[in-house]
Amino acid sequence: MSHKRVPKRKAAIAVGSVAAIGAAALLLPNAMASQTDAADGAAPKTLKATAASDLASQLEELLGDAFAGSYYDADKQQLIINVVDVEGDNNNVIIQAQKAGAAVREVENSIAELKAGAQTLKAEATIPGTAWSVDPRTNKIQVTADSTVTGANWDTIESTVQSLGAGMATIKKSAGTFKPLAVEGGDAIFGGGARCSLGFNVVTGDGTPGFLTAGHCGVAAAEWSEEEGGAPVATVEAATFPGDGDFALVKYDDPATVADSTVDVGGGQTVDILQAAEAEVGQQVFRMGSTTGLNDGEVTGLDATVNYPEGTVTGLIQTNVCAEPGDSGGSLFTQDGSAIGLTSGGSGDCTVGGETFFQPVTTALAAVGATLGAADAGAGAGDEAGAGEEAGAGEEAGAGEEAGAGEEVGAGEEAGAGEEAGAGEEAGLGEEVGGDELGGVDDQATEGVDDGTGLETEGH
Repeated sequence: MSHKRVPKRKAAIAVGSVAAIGAAALLLPNAMASQTDAADGAAPKTLKATAASDLASQLEELLGDAFAGSYYDADKQQLIINVVDVEGDNNNVIIQAQKAGAAVREVENSIAELKAGAQTLKAEATIPGTAWSVDPRTNKIQVTADSTVTGANWDTIESTVQSLGAGMATIKKSAGTFKPLAVEGGDAIFGGGARCSLGFNVVTGDGTPGFLTAGHCGVAAAEWSEEEGGAPVATVEAATFPGDGDFALVKYDDPATVADSTVDVGGGQTVDILQAAEAEVGQQVFRMGSTTGLNDGEVTGLDATVNYPEGTVTGLIQTNVCAEPGDSGGSLFTQDGSAIGLTSGGSGDCTVGGETFFQPVTTALAAVGATLGAADAGAGAGDEAGAGEEAGAGEEAGAGEEAGAGEEVGAGEEAGAGEEAGAGEEAGLGEEVGGDELGGVDDQATEGVDDGTGLETEGH
């Protein structure tokens, strides 16, 4: 696992140079929504996705009950804030929201109403193979049923959605089966006959090194190794699955392990992870997993509930990024180096696509009392970021900067498992990586890649 130990030969790339893989255009829905003109003519600001997420959190507090969700328009690079009951005092805070740089639109369903609808679904339609999340772009609950939901179960889902009233929820079928994505075989992290993917390296509450992965991986095996049948190198400290999340903290058995705050994206290249951040609907995200390598897509829903055969998991992020068995626990991150999620499960594959769900990194960090960073900084990184403090609130933990996790490692250092996850070749800075296979995803780019400073891939 090249993002687990210090590599021998590792080409560190600027996060901003990671290119999208067939990113789709973002459409703004018009149903039940109207743009609210700013009284003072303030135009929405151009924002990066992470900055938009931070602004959304601030405006949610400012708007109070008038806040009805938010999403990111990637094409315009704008934050869209949904509001209800635009009158009286609420109109004043909306003007403040516009001055802060958000585009404001009026919608019908409040957050309280959407949450009440989700509770009704939980009480009356908790059926394996179903999922639901709030989609602020449509201002509705997005309900999805996989291919196993048929007959009476489908009737129950459909009637429950109809009982919520017109304009509250939509329902669709998914071609696959919702399941956690762990499986045997392959090269990643191995335990008890299962294979998963490492998510992000962290500094645990006591200053020792560890990593985050999926909770269903953590409950499947207590000890994990770098090779199938190999000696254990890490032990599960805590795991949650099913229930309020799908995450596990795994501590390296050797406290001297140097665990970089990076993600190996194949071809000898890595992305520096600088902070943990909240997901925003409409945000472009990248996923790295041991089965399918690097893929991208966008966030489509928040606070998702998924009814796996093993039980119900709540509080997840829903996306259209593809994933396959063995990708579980893998990294979901952004172009600007923000850790967003850990792969939980979903349906479909990287040929036909599908829905995929992720554990928010911020929630996992807060729950286990860990921070992002490099373990060679020891307790210093934990002190700097405040181990277990608001690392889960979308704030910058600073470990990538203060602990030196984002430092470039020269060509003389070890590539470790990055050679396995990538093309199996050593790719130093400036070497051509176009055309190599990135963990199962062919790099189709043949232009603008040979200088080693960018990574171009295509397709979902």
